[in-house]
Amino acid sequence: MTDQSKDEKLIREVKELTDLFEIAKTVVSTLDLDKVLSSILRSAMDIADTPSGSIALYDEESNMMIIHAAKGFSKEFMTQKSWPVRKGGLTEKILRNKYPVIIDDTKRRRYFNNPLAKAEGIEALVAAPLIFHDKIVGILYVDDFKKRKFSKNSLRLLSILSSFAAMSIDNAKLHEETFKLAITDGLTNLYNHRYFQEALEDEVARAKRYNLYTSLILLDIDDFKKLNDRHGHQIGDKILKKVSKSIQKSIREVDCASRYGGEEFAIILPEIDIESAYVVAERIRNSIITDTKGFFEDADSDVTVTLGIASYPIDALDKDELIRRSDEALYYGKRTGKNCTTRYDKLETHYDNDKSKPHKTISEVKE
Repeated sequence: MTDQSKDEKLIREVKELTDLFEIAKTVVSTLDLDKVLSSILRSAMDIADTPSGSIALYDEESNMMIIHAAKGFSKEFMTQKSWPVRKGGLTEKILRNKYPVIIDDTKRRRYFNNPLAKAEGIEALVAAPLIFHDKIVGILYVDDFKKRKFSKNSLRLLSILSSFAAMSIDNAKLHEETFKLAITDGLTNLYNHRYFQEALEDEVARAKRYNLYTSLILLDIDDFKKLNDRHGHQIGDKILKKVSKSIQKSIREVDCASRYGGEEFAIILPEIDIESAYVVAERIRNSIITDTKGFFEDADSDVTVTLGIASYPIDALDKDELIRRSDEALYYGKRTGKNCTTRYDKLETHYDNDKSKPHKTISEVKE
């Protein structure tokens, strides 16, 4: 090798390391997990010069790998976003040995037997474990659809990137978990009251901006104080947890369920009108009855709930009024028999006399 070639190689390596250092600074300083993962994946694919790649994070509790970032794959391939770590499989091999697995030709590796990956046409890959303080964070994959040799230099740079990536992901996950604790009710794992207030304000503002419906359900456990007095507060906590799970499984991912306070819950339903909100509320009520059946030996202690619903802009034109209207519907149901769902717009008597804000439909708002 001539002196000029050596100089050019040195200059190239310095530039590569400088670029990698800039990438590392960016991902280490970012606390948004999605942005961290996207940046890492984009950089890894550039380094390895591959058309596709993914990052799967490891869930130790369930022993599952879950894809959180991916590029360059078909919709069919992305239908499987999680998979168990099977003994003898490629994933188990990477996690156990804690070093990158390089495959130049997948057809020559017996342990590469994922049918979706084969159907996708992946023929070469590098799978680098993401390890921080001896803890498995996840796996970084860069994939190609043709057989190929990965250069020693690209593998070296990928290894360095993986070290920074693991630290960044762990940091972002810690930040995410801390933030979640700040907005989550510790007993029920639903959002807390403060988050509910902020989320409802945002959702009503969005509904106003785009001429959408937004509905609110307030839910109260019937005779909860009597249940507590009869069975004790530990049983009361179990009821709250059970009701919370029933709510969660009865709503969409975009809906927002919160513990409003005590034995009351609030569910925000974006882009849902009053008719559809009633269907959701009844589904929640019936789910709670079914899920708590036989919770107590004495039939007098069956768990039932009462729900009140109101909708923007039919019943209310701002956040506070929407809460008030839902609350009125809830307490109308409590006063007239409990274990029911009440729509504010169906009340014969409105408990407040504030008629200053007319109820409107979406079409009237648009006009």
